[in-house]
Amino acid sequence: MSVAATPSAAAARLPGLDWPFLVASSLALAVLVALALIDGQPAAAALLILGFALGAVFLKAEFSFTASWRRLIVRGQADGFLGGLLLIAIAAAAIVPVAALVPGFGGAIAPIGPSLIVGAFVFGLGMQLANGCGSGTLYTVGGGSGRMIITLAFFIAGSVIGSLHLPAFLRLGGIDPILASNYFGPWGGLAATWASLAVAALIGIVVAKRRGALITPSPKIVYGAIAIGLLSIAVFAAGHHPWSVTFGFTVWGAKIATLFGADFSHAEFWQWPGPKRALGDSILSDTSSLTDLGMILGAMAGAAASAPFARNPWPPFKSLLAAAVGGLLMGWGARLGFGCNIGAFIGGVASGSLHGWVWFAAALPGSMIGIKLRPLFGLSRE
Repeated sequence: MSVAATPSAAAARLPGLDWPFLVASSLALAVLVALALIDGQPAAAALLILGFALGAVFLKAEFSFTASWRRLIVRGQADGFLGGLLLIAIAAAAIVPVAALVPGFGGAIAPIGPSLIVGAFVFGLGMQLANGCGSGTLYTVGGGSGRMIITLAFFIAGSVIGSLHLPAFLRLGGIDPILASNYFGPWGGLAATWASLAVAALIGIVVAKRRGALITPSPKIVYGAIAIGLLSIAVFAAGHHPWSVTFGFTVWGAKIATLFGADFSHAEFWQWPGPKRALGDSILSDTSSLTDLGMILGAMAGAAASAPFARNPWPPFKSLLAAAVGGLLMGWGARLGFGCNIGAFIGGVASGSLHGWVWFAAALPGSMIGIKLRPLFGLSRE
């Protein structure tokens, strides 16, 4: 004889849904997509949708560059690090050859000099205090983290401050961008990029073996890396440039500052064509802002679809202070270092640009120091 499940038992088996936030995030996406289409910008609509998908995937896969770097440094675990390299390898398969062969497409490239090195080092330090990088800040804010709202606010402020300092750092000199495809051709450049990723993976495996730590990524990490890698290619196809995060923060901060009377007419960075145009136009015309907004809404929908949204208590003051300091350092460092883990490291390496690896080499010791400082703010080193 079968017995019908009681309403309470049935509800316990169903995933928790926070309908107000799920509906709000979905409607917000629909409105933004509609505005982009009305404005005759199908690519902008696509970037919003792709950002939404990225936010949901990051949240569900719990894909975190900050945590994976911390596990690698503290325990020697290579699982998350290898997942990140897989993501880059997938994105590079399209970005390196297309950027070299198809007019109108370009890679994420940058000069190598004091600005890159200092910025990446400071960013690496900041992300361990904040407990999230650029993408991590977006999807955790969308997921309902009050602490990361503090991080995002200070990240935005730091980005604007960094924009005022970047020209002076660039005048310190450096080496022009070094692009693999310029030396080995489109397909040779891709082979060189994959070879560099293989070397990095081998180093990660050796470190893990010597410390007896976990090497093999979990299925969740692998599936997340594949999904994010493919979505990164889609963002590249829609925006004609690798996915980036932090430039959008800089634009948001500058627009907010102008509302309070700030004048950037004499700021060198904001007179450059790209930033000047972004500051004057709608944020719906900035590719970085589009994916950023989409990520927040996608993570919000993903969180609301699985549990009551934003029910966690606020953390202690010292943790909030770390979020603020970390956000400020990340914003400043990202602007000087030409991006974060996404725009500089993933975008750079996936474009076959040497600056991506230099950024990583500078950000890693910054993360080491950030990990050592975490206990001062009541945070675990792990």
